[in-house]
Formats: sequence, C-alpha cells, structure tokens
Amino acid sequence: QVQLVESGGGLVQAGGSLRLACAASGRTFTSRVMGWFRQAPGKEREFVCAISRNGDSTYYVDFVKGRFTISRDNAKNMVYLQMNSLKPEDTAVYYCAASSAAYYKVAPASGYEYWGQGTQVTVSS
Repeated sequence: QVQLVESGGGLVQAGGSLRLACAASGRTFTSRVMGWFRQAPGKEREFVCAISRNGDSTYYVDFVKGRFTISRDNAKNMVYLQMNSLKPEDTAVYYCAASSAAYYKVAPASGYEYWGQGTQVTVSS
C-alpha cells in the first residue's frame, strides 16, 4: 500500500516557476515508478512525466520537455516536479501517482495503482 500527498501548488504568473512535492508513505516506494499527471477543467487526466525507480531515467510528454523536471529522493520517499516557464495552459490539478510497472515509461493512467489527492496549479496571463 502506498499513500501519496502532493503539495506546492498555487497561483503564479506566466513565465514563473513552481515546485511540486509528493510525499509517499509505505515501504515499497523504491520499487515504484513514479509519475505526475494533470487534469484541467473539462478535460481528461493527462500524463506529464515519469521517473524510474532509482531516479536515473525520466520520461516527459512533449509539451513539457525543457520546462518541467521530475526528480525523486528515495531516502526521503519524495518525488518532485520542478515547473519553469509556466504557461496559462499549464493550469490544472496536478496528481502524483505510483506504479508497479517494471519499465519507467508508463504513460496511461491505468498503469498507476496509487494516486494522491492532487494540488491545484493556476497560471495567470
């Protein structure tokens, strides 16, 4: 069992930065691929990025490449999402998720077994 709690969301102007954090409980954190998703109003939840179990490999959707960075600290059971050059279209609820998949390139939401409650990110123009 893994419990996930996101934090760090808020209101930021376009071009600004935010750092999201996801605290994970449970002994199996280091055996999980971790991902970030987002859901904007009226839209489906979409994949943003994922990171391998040891943190050496990352996978990003095209529209955040070069702007967002996922990282993890296995000693602290934490996952982070550094978001730079934010755009109004990045406005969404951001979710942290954990997967037991063997390979880190897990994009479908169905590939993740555990989810956090989400944190709101609002980017003003």
